[in-house]
Parts: sequence; C-alpha cells; structure tokens
Amino acid sequence: MPSESLGFTSHDHTSCVASALACAEATCKERKAQLTPVRRRVLEILLENHSAMGAYDVLARLDAEGFGSKPPIAYRALAFLVEQGFVHRIERLNAFIACTHPGTVHDPAFMICRDCGLVAEAQSANLALQKAATESGFQLEQTVIEAQGLCPACQTGATT
Repeated sequence: MPSESLGFTSHDHTSCVASALACAEATCKERKAQLTPVRRRVLEILLENHSAMGAYDVLARLDAEGFGSKPPIAYRALAFLVEQGFVHRIERLNAFIACTHPGTVHDPAFMICRDCGLVAEAQSANLALQKAATESGFQLEQTVIEAQGLCPACQTGATT
C-alpha cells in the first residue's frame, strides 16, 4: 500500500484514517457523546489529506454531499470535534486540522509551511515552556504553538 505524507513524513494513510475514526468512535462511546453522521463526515474530510481547512471549505463539501449549506452545520460539528480532541484549530490560518495524536492528552504545536500550506503537528514541542512555567510557579492550562517556515519539499524546490 502506498504511503502518503503525514506532516513532513510518510505513513500508511489508509491505516491512519481507519485508526483515527476507530479512536473517535471508541472515545465517543466511552464518553457517551454522539459521533453523528455529520460529525463523522467532517472528521473524514479533515483526515483526507492532513491539511488545514477553513470552516467554509468544510461546509462546501458537506453541502455538495447533501448534508446542508447552513454555516452552523459545519461550525457545530467542528466545535464538537475540537472539544473531543479529534480536531485542532489553527489560529494563524483560521482553519481546522485533524489531530495526529487522537486519544492522547497533549498541547499541540504546529509547523506551518509558508509556501505550500502543509501543516505538521508535533506532540511535545512545548516542553521548554512547560519547564519554565513549573520553575516560575505558573500553572499552564492550555498552550498552542504555531511556527511558520518551509517544509522539506518546499526547501528542496526553493533550492532548485
């Protein structure tokens, strides 16, 4: 089976999607939360290629597939998926991306390619911030780190 890009590395994308959906289903069952058809489809859309998408891009896909064209449809599904930890919001892009570490509690850090827009999630990039907070007596409640630069593919393309 061919591998596809997950952030900046290759992986078995079919297995990745199946694993993320299974995790979402199990987590929702455990939490007694409903993974409705719309919510599941929004997660599937975001899992398709691991790129960040705006809410209106998601809504356009939902509308084309017969789920409706009203913005609350997409926003409610996205809010649920963020709340459950299956999706993250990328502030810099005003967009959403499927979590690459579903089922784990973590504060994400994102690397955003300024050329192609590819986004990669790093799970433990904020360790220095956590250490500084502990040393200063500050209690962290939530962190999101967003860094912009060039992905390996764009670096190669820029030098040729």
